[in-house]
Amino acid sequence: MPPPSPTPFAPRAVLFDVYGTLFDVHSVGQRLDERFAGMGARIAALWRDKQIEYTRLATISRRYRPFGELTRAALRQACALLGLVLTPEAETQLMDEYLRLAPFPENLQVLRALKSRGVRTGVLSNGDPPMLNAVIAHAGFDSLLDPVLSAHSVERFKTDDAVYALGPRALGLPAPDILFVSSNGWDAIGATWYGYTTLWINRARQPLDPLGTEPTRTGHSLRDVLDFFPSPDPLASRT
Repeated sequence: MPPPSPTPFAPRAVLFDVYGTLFDVHSVGQRLDERFAGMGARIAALWRDKQIEYTRLATISRRYRPFGELTRAALRQACALLGLVLTPEAETQLMDEYLRLAPFPENLQVLRALKSRGVRTGVLSNGDPPMLNAVIAHAGFDSLLDPVLSAHSVERFKTDDAVYALGPRALGLPAPDILFVSSNGWDAIGATWYGYTTLWINRARQPLDPLGTEPTRTGHSLRDVLDFFPSPDPLASRT
């Protein structure tokens, strides 16, 4: 007898968002503080806001530019808006920080647990392939994440359906059989609209955007992913 069809609460693979979900985009604040004393957190927040704004503008207008270029433009604009002088040296140093963003502390343990349970795990990100490969390798996650899917391949950004469609195509699974995990509420909503089973990692305990759609589940740590994949009962194999 064939196995039963998976339900929305029994996915067969996981795709993670990268920026803000696996890696803390605000971890650049320390380096920003070294350059602009006392301004690190403020610059980091504005930099991130502009980065996302530019991905949406590029997608809506069909004027694609790689994520790295938009990230650099966002950094320049954040500094300009705050009246800060960004030297070429500082720009290069700060852009390099995106290649070694700090992972959230629980992530390695969660990824190892998923691998031990036989769950395939990958990423689906706006990031360019070189950026993704660098930050994943720097954290030591490269043996734990496959596939590494980039919006660059379709020259659009989330929440465009063309980006979300990369997951089912790469994994050979329908969207509801894939758990999509993001700490960005807008991303979790976009993935839910597309048809994924979704988990919103709401670390900041923010209210959900009132758009008439809720993620499948909401959690506050990457550990909540494991609730979808219970550890096998060692006694079950003996009966």
